[in-house]
Amino acid sequence: MGLSGVQVAPLAGAPALPGDLTGRSWIVADAASGDVLAASNPHLRLAPASTLKILFADTVLPKFDRNLVHRVADAEIQGIGPGSSLVGIKEDLDYKVEDLWRGVFLSSGNDAVHVLSHMNGGIAQTVTEMQARADALQARDTRVISPDGYDMDGQVSSAYDLTLFARAGLRNPDFRMYCATRDAMFPGAVDKNSGQRGSFGIANTDRLLGKYPGLIGVKNGFTTEAGSTFVGAAERNGRTLLVTVMHPSTYQKVYDETAALLDWGFAAADKVTPVGKLVDEAPNGGAEPTPTGQAGGTAGVPAPPPHPSPTPTAAARAAADGDGGGGDGGDGGGIGPAGWLGIGAALVAGAAGARFLLRRRDRSS
Repeated sequence: MGLSGVQVAPLAGAPALPGDLTGRSWIVADAASGDVLAASNPHLRLAPASTLKILFADTVLPKFDRNLVHRVADAEIQGIGPGSSLVGIKEDLDYKVEDLWRGVFLSSGNDAVHVLSHMNGGIAQTVTEMQARADALQARDTRVISPDGYDMDGQVSSAYDLTLFARAGLRNPDFRMYCATRDAMFPGAVDKNSGQRGSFGIANTDRLLGKYPGLIGVKNGFTTEAGSTFVGAAERNGRTLLVTVMHPSTYQKVYDETAALLDWGFAAADKVTPVGKLVDEAPNGGAEPTPTGQAGGTAGVPAPPPHPSPTPTAAARAAADGDGGGGDGGDGGGIGPAGWLGIGAALVAGAAGARFLLRRRDRSS
């Protein structure tokens, strides 16, 4: 697994790998056994984009009851760097934790990440906990600088580590539910005339969800530095496969290549010798947060080997079918009320004292 290039060990009758893969790094693994069926540069350290939100969810999701209501303070959505996607959170309004998580998973809302991070003790505290969680999972290619995956100097992960994060996350029923949700209604602003609070539709920006048979979901991402990244899980005939693709040649190819590798994995699962194995969480690698009402290197340098969706709405369907804001940015966040439609960009929090670089917005539509 520490070797460079494609690694696969076919047996008799095994199908050939897809021939037009462009991802700089990718991996196909069995979620249950941890067997790695094939990989290419799986430990190459690269910018993760919003797929780092998988680790954020692994770290913070178990901490808060989904029905907990939090009033957002203005400071929680201020001081965020330019240009990443948001779901449309407003200060001085109440949000359920489950709504905030839908904002994270569906719209890749960095404002939702920011609010949850403040609930968790702040950005710096959350980054520290995320790094500790990565260490406990033996994800040794990962360095966390921001909780949401925004391009930051030194922030890296790998296809191998992102797959570890997804495998861990899918063991949490709430994580599995949120990442599989195709669309939802999100709380909006209060109408000044009626005094009533509105809502608006948001849709998952994962373009394979609902299109690839058996896809559970997980997370997509795009930034200027990272290019496209995607972690997907799909189930077929009782087998769940995980595929991570990082930095293919074009934006759409991250979906095409993920689908092709999933097809190959399901066809080849019993016809290849595993080339490696996903490590399990380190014994005593850090205390797990206690659930409180939940359902359940250098960039580009290989690292050493590691020792219920609501009823769909028309607005949400339209969001899923579109590019989520157009242009070269944003995770293609959820569609807000009319006053939000022109924003198309969110603000991302950096760790306390971190230097923000001007980047183009994070997008995963």
